[in-house]
Amino acid sequence: MDFLSNFLTLFLGKLQSPTLGFLIGGMIIAALNSRLTIPDSIYKFIVFMLLIKVGLSGGIAIRNANLAEMLLPALFAVIIGILIVFIARYTLAQMPGVKPLDAIATGGLFGAVSGSTLAAGITLLETEGLEYEAWSAALYPFMDIPALVTAIVLASIYAGKQKPLGKEETLSKQAVAAGGGYSSESGGSSDGYPSTASEYRVQQSQRVRIWPIVKESLQGSALSALLLGLALGIFTRPESVYESFFNPGFRGLLSILMLVMGMEAWARLGELRKVGQWYVLYAIAAPLLHGFIGFGLGYVAHIITGFSPGGVVLLSVIAASSSDISGPPTLRAGIPKANPSAYIGSSTAVGTPIALAVCIPLFIGLAQATMGGG
Repeated sequence: MDFLSNFLTLFLGKLQSPTLGFLIGGMIIAALNSRLTIPDSIYKFIVFMLLIKVGLSGGIAIRNANLAEMLLPALFAVIIGILIVFIARYTLAQMPGVKPLDAIATGGLFGAVSGSTLAAGITLLETEGLEYEAWSAALYPFMDIPALVTAIVLASIYAGKQKPLGKEETLSKQAVAAGGGYSSESGGSSDGYPSTASEYRVQQSQRVRIWPIVKESLQGSALSALLLGLALGIFTRPESVYESFFNPGFRGLLSILMLVMGMEAWARLGELRKVGQWYVLYAIAAPLLHGFIGFGLGYVAHIITGFSPGGVVLLSVIAASSSDISGPPTLRAGIPKANPSAYIGSSTAVGTPIALAVCIPLFIGLAQATMGGG
């Protein structure tokens, strides 16, 4: 009972943080139809500044760290990103009225990482004085890219299996009757269709290109900013500009970002109503489930390698988050037949607020209750 009481006290205390207050405030003023707007250019600049700061601190830490300590957490990040997509494929996709391609895209977005949620988690860790490795921010791409790649590959495989067999069989018979209408050089029948189901699936699999997916993710604004910060932190000596410029304004910029995200979350609720209640239930449960998976694997790394309590929390936070910047355009290009209202609506309207307002304080409290620190 003492454990539960201490944990609940810690958890409720985290809900009173100013960072989460700005998120809730944004949702409230949007619900009241306020005409307050934050220009998109300012929003993008804030995100850039936050991720550069996170990248710089991570790069400085990596430069001075034992890289062997990163291997197990990085491996776990990759596993979590892939696993989250498969969870959506075999849970959400099985629900009545849910299209598998929409479910796979939703899993990809929830498996990818939100830079703003990561920044919020770091801010609350620093507020609590909870120890964490600065290089923990570098786990971002290890989870983000595998999740997006896995989602697009699974979607392509699924689409390849949906070719109506009746039509394929008819085409095959027509090819035989015509005396070999199928051309091996063209890879299909004379009208461009494959003559058998297996040949169709071969053609479909050939269309899956892993590198363009990775490239698209790396070129996304959020991941580009983070990786730029990491590179500058590793290969240059940015400590002076970091301490004088990037670090002091970090929390203020994050508060404005939370205000914008709260307003955006409320605006997306209308889109979410169009795609059914299963997405709402998934978006509520997924951040918690994914976060607990991250916490469990992080705790294993804590036991084996001494991964810090704050590092465990950050692994949980990026697992609980869903991409809000680089993920949506990557999935729009990679799974064009998926409904953006389904995966973006469920992420922005429900998943992100749950990750910010519930998961971050939950896992900080859990880490303090189980591993101490802070």
